[in-house]
Amino acid sequence: LERLEEASVRVVKRDQTREPLDREKIRRGIERACSKRPISSQQIETLVQRIETEIYSSYDLEVPTTRIGEIVMTHLARTDEVAYIRFASVY
Repeated sequence: LERLEEASVRVVKRDQTREPLDREKIRRGIERACSKRPISSQQIETLVQRIETEIYSSYDLEVPTTRIGEIVMTHLARTDEVAYIRFASVY
């Protein structure tokens, strides 16, 4: 699987520290929310790609963690209601 390396968007955490956007953290959160749900690995990969694309197209340099959570919840709500509720309860 090849991906173009995009300009790094930095994530602004609640304590105001910054770190590079990590797509694997997004994937792990979605996988946890989708555990034991009828969602395939391919669907999860598609979700992660769409979320990553939305973040890179909407933010140039920095994105708050709260906004990432909102974007993930929006995509999960369209995919699976139970996964959405699981993610929202932890978020």
